[in-house]
Amino acid sequence: MSGRVKLMETLMRPNRSKLKRTLLHKPSRWNIVRGDTVQVIQKNHPEYGKQGTVAQVMRDRMRVVVEGVNIAPRRLKGDAERGVKGQTIMKERSIHYSNVNLVDPVTGFPTKVTYSFLEDGTKVRISKRSGAIIPKPDILTQRPPRNLVSSKDSDTIDDKEVWEATYDADRPSKWAAMREELLKTLEEKQGANATVSS
Repeated sequence: MSGRVKLMETLMRPNRSKLKRTLLHKPSRWNIVRGDTVQVIQKNHPEYGKQGTVAQVMRDRMRVVVEGVNIAPRRLKGDAERGVKGQTIMKERSIHYSNVNLVDPVTGFPTKVTYSFLEDGTKVRISKRSGAIIPKPDILTQRPPRNLVSSKDSDTIDDKEVWEATYDADRPSKWAAMREELLKTLEEKQGANATVSS
């Protein structure tokens, strides 16, 4: 191999040491869900020690957005045609999931989580700090409404048509009639071929 080809291969090959940690390690289980109360535990983070509620979980990027934590200015462009001015708003930025921990409901401090089963068989999260059960937030049961397409013109006029029996078992199927006709034509062709060959 020439030196030029080797150089191109090394340039095109990603350096694993420089790859983000998010690409190398994916968690097998997510302990943090939307609506949980979490605390920033990374000591060199400027928001260290702040608590907030998780607004969004981005599992593909392994990041979470926490309300009231890691706020930074964001510039919104204006539109001269509509007469809208550009403005700067303060918005929460995402934090890597490893930089936050769930808050223990009993002590109010960050804790690690383990899982266990109750007597009725439901799986629950348990705080390792106090042993208390950390319930899943109620916000998870509230799903955003889907954009369902509903037709205004119904194909049934009234309830009587819905419950009316429309299947007639005595009536022959159109597929059965077509099958019989096809078999007849095949027999005729085979009979004609047999007479021609003999």
